Amino acid sequence: MLARPIFRHLTLCVNLLLCYGCRSQDTTPPAAKDERLPFAERTVIIPAAGPPQQVTMPPLPDTLTFAGQRVPLERDDVREGLERELIVNTFGHSRTIFIIKNIERWRPLIERTLRENDVPTDFIYLAVAESEFENTAQSPAGAVGMWQFMAPTARDYGLHIDDDVDMRRDPKLATEAAARYLKWAQARLQSWPLVATSYNKGLTGTQTVLKYQQTDNFWDLYLNSETARYFYRILAFKVILENPEKYGYFLKTEGQYLPHRFKIVEVATDTDLVAFAKANNTTYRELRRLNPWFNNTTDYRLRVPANFSYEVRVPEGEEKPK
Repeated sequence: MLARPIFRHLTLCVNLLLCYGCRSQDTTPPAAKDERLPFAERTVIIPAAGPPQQVTMPPLPDTLTFAGQRVPLERDDVREGLERELIVNTFGHSRTIFIIKNIERWRPLIERTLRENDVPTDFIYLAVAESEFENTAQSPAGAVGMWQFMAPTARDYGLHIDDDVDMRRDPKLATEAAARYLKWAQARLQSWPLVATSYNKGLTGTQTVLKYQQTDNFWDLYLNSETARYFYRILAFKVILENPEKYGYFLKTEGQYLPHRFKIVEVATDTDLVAFAKANNTTYRELRRLNPWFNNTTDYRLRVPANFSYEVRVPEGEEKPK
């Protein structure tokens, strides 16, 4: 029982003798030492050839109109609201490039539909703000399609929704529904900027704040941040997309996406869409690209209600895949 403490004592003495005269060494890696230095002392910036990269403020237009109504850029609050959205969307490069590439695909359909409903063509930029021309877009709140209709409103404007179809994703029918809403709202608000605001806030909500704040125009209206920024975002897209090179976007015309080419086939009976695609010398994938309103990915069928029919877009002039 006494041998163990003695052995332990001898071992300790030997260790002390072995370490006698040893000097402690700093084993910290050089990189770690550098990290302990002040930032200015451990950072070396090698100057690149030529002048440094410059990030400048996107230019404000001298004058601006929306739907024929003048934007009062002489007001500080208006100028600052537009500047904010110009900065956000000018420097959102990937998104803005895709919008520029997409706009010519959808411009003919949207502008023609707006004109047919006596709505100014500037409202194409509302579709940009809503979805960036994405027919399959869906918001966290459940709004769907290029024009971001909620289901109850969509049904009010004649857009059919069931297990097989969601016409909020049909670019033609959804654009027609949106144009009808815009025309209807203009008859009640008598101001196109307020009509655009109501697309975000709702007609009743817009009328309520106008009433309680005792004003009749967008510029003097206090709104929550989301709605206030919404209309300035539409204005910013108008400015950038009508003058892309002034904002640093140099895309060749031939690089822009063209409108889809297709023919219409009327479908009045329940249809297997895969078989339908093959019968029309195309694929189900291509059908979905032209008809984003298809909703059934379980058995790929289109069930047609009684006394009803669907217009299905089929590629025009396509060779049958091999």
